[in-house]
Amino acid sequence: MTDQRSKAIEFSHQNRQKFLDKLFDYIKFPTVSADSAHKDDMRAAAEWTIERLQEIGMENIQIHETGGHPLVYADHLHAGEDKPTVVIYGHYDVQPPDPLELWESGPFEPEIRDNKLYGRGSSDMKGQIIASMGAVESVLFAGELPLNIKWMIEGEEEIGSANLPNFIEKNKELYACDFVLNPDGGILGEEIPAIPYALRGIVGFEIELKGPAADLHSGVFGGAILNPANELARLVAGMHDENGRITIPGFYDQVQELTTEEREEMAKLPMGDEYFKMNSGAPEIVGGEKDYPAVERATARPTLDINGIFSGYTGEGMKTVLPSHATAKITCRLVPNQQPETISAGMNQYLEENVSSGVTWKLHKGGGAVATITPIDSKEVLALSAAMKTVWGKEPNFFRIGGSIPIVADMERILGVVSVLTGFGLPDDNIHSPNEKLSLETWYRGIDTLIHFIFNL
Repeated sequence: MTDQRSKAIEFSHQNRQKFLDKLFDYIKFPTVSADSAHKDDMRAAAEWTIERLQEIGMENIQIHETGGHPLVYADHLHAGEDKPTVVIYGHYDVQPPDPLELWESGPFEPEIRDNKLYGRGSSDMKGQIIASMGAVESVLFAGELPLNIKWMIEGEEEIGSANLPNFIEKNKELYACDFVLNPDGGILGEEIPAIPYALRGIVGFEIELKGPAADLHSGVFGGAILNPANELARLVAGMHDENGRITIPGFYDQVQELTTEEREEMAKLPMGDEYFKMNSGAPEIVGGEKDYPAVERATARPTLDINGIFSGYTGEGMKTVLPSHATAKITCRLVPNQQPETISAGMNQYLEENVSSGVTWKLHKGGGAVATITPIDSKEVLALSAAMKTVWGKEPNFFRIGGSIPIVADMERILGVVSVLTGFGLPDDNIHSPNEKLSLETWYRGIDTLIHFIFNL
């Protein structure tokens, strides 16, 4: 096994340019799942994924129709029933590239600058899919796979994976496994290997207020007619108190507090105020609940954030209107034990109690998912930790991710298995923003880590 491991690592190093070329090809597909104009691009990317899986020696390769964008399945099941079976998860869809004018190179025209690959999906998560494929190809080149592999590569993660849970429910046997490897995470720095062991949940809302039948002249009607934009601003401002606590009824009732040991471990992470300031570009780190350090506020405390708010005239210059309606898009990140349904009920109660009679309102609920935690003493996580130590030469940190991957909770519920989270993106990769990038040095280390992980299992 040692000789096979060395041979796999050697193959990986010799084929870095090939792996990079494959990633270039993948990024060129404008797989924006939220935009129906890219429907054909989504299918083309799924078909390209199939071709790549064939190249690396996978079998039973299929495109499954889900009611939305295609899902790609493949497997390699020759290790035997006594060896573990892993589902490797990935998503080939990406976030919209807007605003385009802020990109220094085309979002779907990959370009290398300062040993970093720029392009939409380079980090989130086409780069992680190609790294996983490269690792499996390297191990297969060196001999037989020491475990059984199934692939689940979807095209709807960036729009909430709405169709995937139902598909898994109907195909439990197809995806039966011992655990899921989900490389949709990241590490804390180029020289700071890390393993995420928890994800926050999420629930989304859209609040719509309507006042007059049409936009009105603010000089004629202002002061007599309630302005929906003013009212919405008052409502969303009131969702936090002066200490940053969220005022939605019952919001904190189910929150699972950190243990003393967890807080002590978090305090050791290189994630103080300066870390968040450097990676965000914000002038100061003052958001969230004042009684908690930044690392806890960003990863282990629940949040409520306005993602978008719009009303009235937003073009160049002035237009003195009193808008007829106003809308806010909101997401709440949830921690263990919080339930999306409870938060939705609290939001509805808040609006019932606080919206003025001068407007009507509607609350539209978006997708929801609960928080998840993977035991860090599981054999799979220990195998990943040992792999990172081999590649980086130091023990990895364990940390919570502030973001959400709803399908992790769904697979835990449906398949009854935990997900091992990894990935080799960095905090400043600008995922979901212009100029998304991927550190190639870290990415190559990531491929080696996945090779060692496979053998460690």
